[in-house]
Amino acid sequence: MGVYTEYLDRRFSIQDLNEERKKQLKRISGARGGRDVLVYAADLNKGAAPVGINYSDLLPISDQLANLGGKAIDLILETPGGSGEVAEDIVRLLRGKYESVAVIVPGYAKSAGTIMAMAGDEILMDAVSSLGPIDAQLSWQGKVFSADALIEGVEKIKEEVARTGVLNKAYLPILQGISPGELQSAQNALKFAQVLVTEWLTQFKFKDWSKHSSTQQPVTDAEKKQRAEEIAGILCDHRRWLTHGKSIKLEDLEKMRLRITDFSKSPELSDPIRRYYTLLQMTFETNVYKVFETPTSQIYRFLAPAVPPPAPQPEQADVAVFEVVCGKCKAALQVQANLGKAAPLRKGCLPYPKDDKLKCPSCGAETDLADARRQLELQAKKPVVR
Repeated sequence: MGVYTEYLDRRFSIQDLNEERKKQLKRISGARGGRDVLVYAADLNKGAAPVGINYSDLLPISDQLANLGGKAIDLILETPGGSGEVAEDIVRLLRGKYESVAVIVPGYAKSAGTIMAMAGDEILMDAVSSLGPIDAQLSWQGKVFSADALIEGVEKIKEEVARTGVLNKAYLPILQGISPGELQSAQNALKFAQVLVTEWLTQFKFKDWSKHSSTQQPVTDAEKKQRAEEIAGILCDHRRWLTHGKSIKLEDLEKMRLRITDFSKSPELSDPIRRYYTLLQMTFETNVYKVFETPTSQIYRFLAPAVPPPAPQPEQADVAVFEVVCGKCKAALQVQANLGKAAPLRKGCLPYPKDDKLKCPSCGAETDLADARRQLELQAKKPVVR
């Protein structure tokens, strides 16, 4: 039986998910010799939410690091990318606290996430894992696009003008909207990423690379930097990868002569990593879109649910009463959710439905309360009795 099927059959509540994730993080730490573990993960499927790496992530990451006290850390990373500058700040936070930093990628670490991975003394992946091209993204006229594509497009226009002596009028609206400053910003963004990757590979990933495997000759600092520049150049080459969403797999990185630890070769490690990743994705099936987590603590970011999240009533902490407006007849329905244990049904309230589907007494229409229940369980730290 697959792990996902196993967990689905166990019908986990949100509390069960939390406890099981913690269990797997502790197993990962044990398999890695007791290293600290920090999770920084975003739901790649919730594009409407701010899932990218951004400045608001620094506080929760710093907060979670305060709960840890070892000398080495494994960062479990799942991200679509985001701000390269914030990625640099996160790496500096980790490097300021730890002598050794490893990056575990069970799923996807794209763009700025790939930059972060290059800062690890060790990078752990398996056949499912993917990094992505380090292609700086710019926002222009309300759209996000590749900095490299902008530069390449302008160069092609210049080449055409030089060849024909005529500027195609179709290009005028494009060129009028691009300032020299924007072109320079695009070039700076690409250079910034390459410099970071080169610096971090040289300083961290290659620090213990002392001999060439083919000749057994000593490796010089200049050779380390040259290899790092080659890898950075490949990762930042938009013309090679063509699309920002391209998946760069373990074998692709090994062809670049970048050593990757394949965690699938260690059952003691791969089982808890895969189980944790499955539980993480199940957590993202709720309205959670970001998780900052250690084996003993966590911070979540939520999307607002379709039904406003209820809160326990002050006079009875084990009961939450909240209003649901029927989407069909607009009737206002009072729903009582009992937390942790059964309680008498209050006058005028409907009991929380066993299947999360509230049926309107007036018109029979159903409202799905699953997201509201999960958020209530997270807030109250108790399951809703169904």
